[in-house]
Amino acid sequence: MRLKLNKERAMSEAVAVTREDLPFVSSREPSLSLVGITKGRVNYLAPTEEKPAIHVDPDGRRGVRDDVRYEAHDIEVWDARHIADELSLDVNGFAFTRHETEVGDFYDDEEVRGVYYAEMEQLIEQATGAVEVVVFDHTVRMDGGEAQDARKPVRKVHGDYTPTSGPQRVRDLIAEDEADLWLKGRFAIINVWRPIAGPVQTAPLAFIDTTSTLPEDFRTVDLVYPDRRGEIFGVAHSPDHRWFYFPDMERNEAVLIKTYDSAEDGRARYSAHSAFDDPKSPPDAAPRESIEVRALVRFPSDPVEAKLRMLGIRV
Repeated sequence: MRLKLNKERAMSEAVAVTREDLPFVSSREPSLSLVGITKGRVNYLAPTEEKPAIHVDPDGRRGVRDDVRYEAHDIEVWDARHIADELSLDVNGFAFTRHETEVGDFYDDEEVRGVYYAEMEQLIEQATGAVEVVVFDHTVRMDGGEAQDARKPVRKVHGDYTPTSGPQRVRDLIAEDEADLWLKGRFAIINVWRPIAGPVQTAPLAFIDTTSTLPEDFRTVDLVYPDRRGEIFGVAHSPDHRWFYFPDMERNEAVLIKTYDSAEDGRARYSAHSAFDDPKSPPDAAPRESIEVRALVRFPSDPVEAKLRMLGIRV
């Protein structure tokens, strides 16, 4: 009986929260009164009349030609640790969490796929109330130093998916007889970024609060592979953009990043982000080592069910 009463109370709370949250209010801003600031410089997409393109080598690891012009802008980056509890994927486009992993060696692809993928699917399901999560790839990055198969941090403001390339990922990765179920309902692509070793003091990752962006800030850029063509977002500069980061991140901390959401109901659909050089970094700071995974995320049709799933209740 006690379990039943708790479940009924949780359902009532979930209904109340859902009604308050929808529609999502794009003007909501985090409180900044106690937040520290650092300075940084990032590379925004320069104005152009033609659609830019990045040509990628066959293994997809590096650009062999970049027909994109960028322009550097100095920015203020707010310390989001003080307001981490106020930030959410659906409002701001990114969210902070703590998570212990059983992975011993993030440079071991077999261990990452065998252990970490399952950990991240569970983490994303719990954080979002999703009914299905499929991690489909990962990238290890290192800023300086030497590491096998590690890419460099991206110091260009970008978003990973567009209204074209987001649904295409579903068609590419989900079986044809199941893809329609995904595409007819709400789905998202969510990245989880974390340090391999901490604290991260060089090339930290910074995020634009989605409530400070406009749709016209996001400009499509072609990714041209030898056998296919994809699409990402470059981002045009706006003085209204509010930048955040989580300084000195450790191995047991992670950021969830919404890179695409099929819902068009006012919630955040994309998160723009970039690595930057923090002037507060000590001169002897170790090179940044990080890993990001990307996941397809399918949501229940009933938003109340999603809230219940976030509370650990399956209906």
